[in-house]
Amino acid sequence: MSRIAVVVKGYPRLSETFIAQEMLGLERRGVEILIVALRKPYDPYIHDLHRQISAEVMYLPEYVKDDPARVARAKRWAEKQPTYKAAKNQFDADFAHQPNADRQRRWAQGCVFAHELPEDITWIYTHYLHTPCSAARYAAHLAGKSWSFSAHAKDIWTSPEWDLKTKINDAAWGVTCTGVNAKYLKSLADDPGKIELLYHGLDFSGFPLPSETPSPRDGSGDPVRLISVGRAVEKKGYDDLLAALSKLPPELNWHFKHIGGGELADELKTAADGLGLSDRITWRGAQPREEVISCCQQADLFILPSKLAKTGDRDGLPNVLMEAQSMGRCCLSTKVSAIPELINDGKTGELVTPGDSDELAKSLEGLIKDPERRFKLGLAAATHVRKDFSTDPGLDRLAAKFRKVL
Repeated sequence: MSRIAVVVKGYPRLSETFIAQEMLGLERRGVEILIVALRKPYDPYIHDLHRQISAEVMYLPEYVKDDPARVARAKRWAEKQPTYKAAKNQFDADFAHQPNADRQRRWAQGCVFAHELPEDITWIYTHYLHTPCSAARYAAHLAGKSWSFSAHAKDIWTSPEWDLKTKINDAAWGVTCTGVNAKYLKSLADDPGKIELLYHGLDFSGFPLPSETPSPRDGSGDPVRLISVGRAVEKKGYDDLLAALSKLPPELNWHFKHIGGGELADELKTAADGLGLSDRITWRGAQPREEVISCCQQADLFILPSKLAKTGDRDGLPNVLMEAQSMGRCCLSTKVSAIPELINDGKTGELVTPGDSDELAKSLEGLIKDPERRFKLGLAAATHVRKDFSTDPGLDRLAAKFRKVL
């Protein structure tokens, strides 16, 4: 039986449960895979999904200095291949656009990948159109394999157009997880038909059904429990959330819990101190999936104030929103990227203008004070997301694509 090589930035990663979900779903549909990771894991926990995946993992050297002998062997091998000249010409053309060490590193990783690729690999499939795709593309051409991609968020919106066009036109096909993404990628493709919208969706089997009784908390007695799950990075908008929380009436009783690591964690804690909010906030850091589910079950309102980062980075369709909605949690988020594809404002949640802390504060206050509205929005969201965002249809379509080449 032949296998598909699935390329990822790192494995396993807490922030990429949608990729682990896809890998497990493919295995369960009889598609055997090899996981190829550009770096080893840094997260302190793994999800239960990762424990269920049986695929072998190949780790490429994250930096050339990590294993120079391995890289040198691979480059000597590559130079002897009949595919070398064409693949090297591709790298040279890319390097002319981006003459830096990062591009050279992707060529080195591509050489190692192709050199060590098992004989039973018939197709290369890469997650993300930026760095993993560069290494995968070079490897595919050196090894004489066809390849395809799955594009998500940061990889699309922070990559230069020339790079995206080159990769899209070179790939056999590509999928992406939001309508916003699909429209943009199709506009860059010589053949727009090779880009397909494929929601990654969610496997709801591990998530409890919504409670049948509303929480009575309205901010006048016991604190209303607010929660967010997401990395502490600019595009998540947690600075806006802190500003909004500081504008709530002082007599309103609430407590906010944040789950997730991230480069801005210390900065956000300092900001909360400066706003006098620290005694109302619990910073949990990265947590295993089981703890995330438990905390969401106990919460009254889920908040994700996403926005466009200065680099152009943005969320796609955040899994955490689907997870919270599946459990009947009312979600408050923003009108950015593909989030309006998931949340129907006023019917299955509330959406505000990204970056507007005043509007966010107004919506927060209204939802904190109105448990009945939170309950109705949460139930409507659970019905909608479980009906229209199941992972099965997308996985079935993806598995069908791979069966043609296995």
